[in-house]
Amino acid sequence: MIIAVDGPAASGKGTIARALARHYNLPHLDTGLLYRAVAATVLRAGGDPASEPESVAACAFEDALLDDPWLRTDEVGRLASLVSAHPAVRAALLERQRKFAQQPGGAVLDGRDIGTVIAPEAEVKLFVKATPTIRAQRRHLELRKRGAETSLDKVLADIRTRDERDSKRSEAPLRQAEDAFVLDTSFLSIDAAVQRAIALVEQRTRAGG
Repeated sequence: MIIAVDGPAASGKGTIARALARHYNLPHLDTGLLYRAVAATVLRAGGDPASEPESVAACAFEDALLDDPWLRTDEVGRLASLVSAHPAVRAALLERQRKFAQQPGGAVLDGRDIGTVIAPEAEVKLFVKATPTIRAQRRHLELRKRGAETSLDKVLADIRTRDERDSKRSEAPLRQAEDAFVLDTSFLSIDAAVQRAIALVEQRTRAGG
């Protein structure tokens, strides 16, 4: 069983995907980390994430880099949105993601184009969303817990900029797959969102026999 979980930044898709992977005992891949790893590799080399050739060259990173906590910082996240807009970068990482999705037994993947590009054959597709303000509040709280000093207004502006860039890029834009369930987490607790996601997976698998 392949479960595709898509949605914008700070919508809760990662938390939900990890919970589904635990519940169904499936491997999980946060595909956004791949783009963060590319951005981090470019940065460490003193390069420019806005450069497509430099970003493509950084796609050969080692899997061990995915465990680096630095990848989950807001700085790297903003730059990951830049490198993910490069068509050649998306092409370079495509097979890596498809191979993970198609392993025996299935997998759970979360990102922005899982149900539309990476695994359009997925048995279950979820599109997780929340209002920009709610997502900004979540991200701001997360950053404060890490000790980062930034204003809520700046976080909201960053969220909106990333939404626009991700939804308007020419290659694999953020969009809901036609056969995806929509899960709005704006006013749901984490537990409630996870239980709703499990219920939707069960609904789809029952319908599919």
